[in-house]
Amino acid sequence: MSETSTRIHVVAGVIYNPTKQQVLIAKRPEHLHQGGLWEFPGGKVVPGESPEQALRRELIEELAIEVSDCLPFLMTEHDYKDKLIVLDVWAVNRFTGQPTGNEGQRIRWVDIGALHDYQFPAANYAVLEKVVAG
Repeated sequence: MSETSTRIHVVAGVIYNPTKQQVLIAKRPEHLHQGGLWEFPGGKVVPGESPEQALRRELIEELAIEVSDCLPFLMTEHDYKDKLIVLDVWAVNRFTGQPTGNEGQRIRWVDIGALHDYQFPAANYAVLEKVVAG
């Protein structure tokens, strides 16, 4: 981590469809850090919140879905020089509700084998590899 980096704890969900053949991805708004790239939905963990609580809150806010089954999937870090992202990833195996881009973001169900056709932030590379490997 460079001396000017800010450490940011982020949660993300690898949200599987019921057949486990697809995952839900969202496109980051252009004005945000890494804007225009696709990501696994989630957001920052706020003080006093567990990663699972943050995931549940973020997915309600961003996608209007309620997580009913999730498990820790992967933890990774990536230093973008201006910020160090600690990415706490969870597998979301079941949820209720119909995913909607509540914040105006594009969302898409993607076949797991086609994930490499989308551009993701570098912090997501380890996640992609694990999802694709099964």
